[in-house]
Amino acid sequence: MSTRRKFIKTAALTGAGLTVGMPAIGKNIPGANRRLNVAVFGTNGRGNELARTFAKAKDSFVLGIGDVDTRAVAKTQKAIYEITRERPRGNQDFRRFLDDRDVDAVVIATPDHWHAPMAIMALEAGKHVYVEKPCSHNPQEGEWLVAKQKQTGKLVQMGNQTRSSVTLNKIVKEIQEESVIGRAYAGNAWYANTRAGIGRREPTYRPEWLDWELWQGPAPRRKYATNIVHYNWHWDWDYGTGELLNNGTHEIDMCRWALGVRYPNKITSTGGRFHFDDDWEAYDTQDVGFEFPENKMISWHGRSCNGMPKYDRGRGSIIYGTEGTVIMDRAGYWVYDLKGKEIRSEKEAGNNVSMGTSGGGSLTDGHAANFISAINSGEQLNSPIDDANPSVTMCHLGNIAQRTTGTLHLDPKDGRPINNPEAMKLWGREYEKGWKPKV
Repeated sequence: MSTRRKFIKTAALTGAGLTVGMPAIGKNIPGANRRLNVAVFGTNGRGNELARTFAKAKDSFVLGIGDVDTRAVAKTQKAIYEITRERPRGNQDFRRFLDDRDVDAVVIATPDHWHAPMAIMALEAGKHVYVEKPCSHNPQEGEWLVAKQKQTGKLVQMGNQTRSSVTLNKIVKEIQEESVIGRAYAGNAWYANTRAGIGRREPTYRPEWLDWELWQGPAPRRKYATNIVHYNWHWDWDYGTGELLNNGTHEIDMCRWALGVRYPNKITSTGGRFHFDDDWEAYDTQDVGFEFPENKMISWHGRSCNGMPKYDRGRGSIIYGTEGTVIMDRAGYWVYDLKGKEIRSEKEAGNNVSMGTSGGGSLTDGHAANFISAINSGEQLNSPIDDANPSVTMCHLGNIAQRTTGTLHLDPKDGRPINNPEAMKLWGREYEKGWKPKV
């Protein structure tokens, strides 16, 4: 490893005041639209679609692809070439692009344990950041990321793309103005899928296409084994955050947005890994309740392995008010009276409103366009990190409640557990030596 790369690894992440020599790029100067050079990190799945989105977007150019899997780099390079007729640079080590003066912004779609550390490194290097949900692996990292964004002044947008929905922005405004369902006081979010079991992992040789050392990054070191790479890391606490953050972040965020609340003062959780007996450490079935000091509440119901829909939907959010109810999902909204009679509805424009690994769709397009415009012309971000992070922290706390006492009493100013040392042990995590982020 070169001296320069060692410095990036140890100094940038440990808060040693790294200042990479960067030109004054990405300033929010009204009317100063120009091409934004973007590097995309983590392109095996969701990142490949995000790279395509930014390649197609106005005033955006995908300059680099970083992924520890050389196959993923090649796949996305080809996909971008088919769009732009220009082949982006590729590298297994994303840090090469943090040194690159030509890169204005980075897009992060790696496993969860990399989101905040990578975003903090990018901010230190003078880049704007678009980071997929969840923005952190634990609540401490969320606090660090918000602090680093404020310190650097660069923009950070989280990928909860429903915040860029035209129809949902419209109905949330009506809910908050109490003009559609009266005073809104409760929200329910849900997600259901039919995920298969992941079996038992077995030690094996690292594939030649994978940089396993860099894949682990800030996580404590483990020997390479089956059923982790590329997707099943979601259910392993060293790398992932479970279904509550994998999909609950989207739906719970819609409820929190509509109700106008920030941090709860109490959380309860019940659930477990019930459907299969395997290496899945998180929960395939979980119910979480969030109570707020504003006399409002949100509940979450997640089922990873039984796809029975609710209200004919596999996922969504419902808001209850004194005069009616609103159901919201990625396709639009539906308004009902107190007895459940539909009053009106509106669907989101666009042929595809998916946010999956291969779907893309109008919500992703709009969210990326908003990020680009915010950098180039000062448009307000639809999901700035200081507003997105509370939704992520709430979800982390739901898992912490389940992993500890089942019930947490919180300080509603910042969501920290009160008089609960066991829960506070999970507020952060252990890091591999040299990789702990600090701000």
